[in-house]
Amino acid sequence: MKSKSLLAVGLALILIQPALGDENWPQWRGPALRGTAEASGMPTSWGAEENIAWKAHLPAWSGGTPIIWGDRVFVTSPSPSPAAAETAEQSPPEQPRQFSRGRSGGRRGFGGFGARRDPGGAQLLLICISKADGSELWRQELDQGNRQWGKQNSSSPSPVTDGEHVWAVTGTGAVAAFDMQGERIWEKNLQEQYGQFGLNWGYASSPLLHEGMLIIEVLHGNNTDDPSYIVAFDASTGKEIWREERDTDARAESPDAYTTPVVLEHDGQVQIVVSGGDYVTGHDPATGREIWRAAGLNPRRADNYRIIGSPVAVDGMIYACTRKTPFLALRAGGQGDVTESHLAWKWEDRGAPDVPTPACDGTHLYLVDDQGIASCVDAKTGEKFWGPQRTGNGTVSASPLLADGKLYITNEQAITTVLAAGPEFKLLATNETDGSYTLSSLAVSGGQLFLRTANYLYCIGSK
Repeated sequence: MKSKSLLAVGLALILIQPALGDENWPQWRGPALRGTAEASGMPTSWGAEENIAWKAHLPAWSGGTPIIWGDRVFVTSPSPSPAAAETAEQSPPEQPRQFSRGRSGGRRGFGGFGARRDPGGAQLLLICISKADGSELWRQELDQGNRQWGKQNSSSPSPVTDGEHVWAVTGTGAVAAFDMQGERIWEKNLQEQYGQFGLNWGYASSPLLHEGMLIIEVLHGNNTDDPSYIVAFDASTGKEIWREERDTDARAESPDAYTTPVVLEHDGQVQIVVSGGDYVTGHDPATGREIWRAAGLNPRRADNYRIIGSPVAVDGMIYACTRKTPFLALRAGGQGDVTESHLAWKWEDRGAPDVPTPACDGTHLYLVDDQGIASCVDAKTGEKFWGPQRTGNGTVSASPLLADGKLYITNEQAITTVLAAGPEFKLLATNETDGSYTLSSLAVSGGQLFLRTANYLYCIGSK
């Protein structure tokens, strides 16, 4: 009897142990598309050689986030540039550069706003890496024609996977599906099928996988008169299921958006939420038809209100970024024009995000701007718990991560500030790795973090 009792106690202890959670990180912003992970045992402190399970050298820099399923990690990347091939460990040079406009208003060469960098090689790649030790399992070419667009190159869209297949999109419009062993299933090109992209700073939206459909948005207008649209493909065959034009009266650069669509679940119904072109809209996933629309992202009708931060949908609320302010919080459930009827609150204070997409667990909403100014507010009311609070020097383009009671904020020098999650501001750690150019948001698998810099993919945490 004693041995049976001990066995029962042992089994009970196993059952009540906290799960590491979120072994899979199938898409940009994670399983719930809101920058959160149900994980425990997450690392708080690390360095270039401290608390690193492994690091894998990458051919070039990218804004694409690592995607994880099972024992595999997927990243998009340009091929190595000729200069990088000579000095594989060298970070991209950062020097001011003037740019000139072509006839279409686009940028010539690879210069752009902020800095001149080597954009990487001409090839655009999908690379599969072992989660166990960082070894490369396979790589496939997605397209040719990589270039720099301001901060980003043509590898910014993050891939998406369901554990049986992986899909990738490039800034050149290439779309491709592979099995987990790297065999190509189908491919196509959005620009060849639907017309040239007309964004001022290059295409960067990540695809959304939903109920067997690969849903892709193309919101543009600065350099084209063609309409913006949302398109859904059969994920297994690449056949078009529906394509819906998305109307906007935004002007000049304001139709352009670099956002990713998200799924809204409310009162037993599912909608696809899209933000950009001065509006946030909800769509029927079966047809793409617009169900509701909210204005207010560009109240002064400015010509330069391109939108980068993606929407977040959680617990009956939709949060929509714009170019700094106003940041909108909307209640779900409306039809038609919901600009006034479903506005819950809006944020017009310092620290509203531009590039980083917020993280939200339904209770607390964490806003981080491009200078690392962070705030925590009540997700339902907008009441401020703390902030605006500077979390560190340097520019922030990666989106924050909320996991294991911690908020992780990574800047463009690969420095990650770790804060305590919740209604009180507390700095826990500041962590540095290789200092190279970093745009990519963190990914999570179990109790490990995956940080993608210009030089490496780091697996951070215990082996």
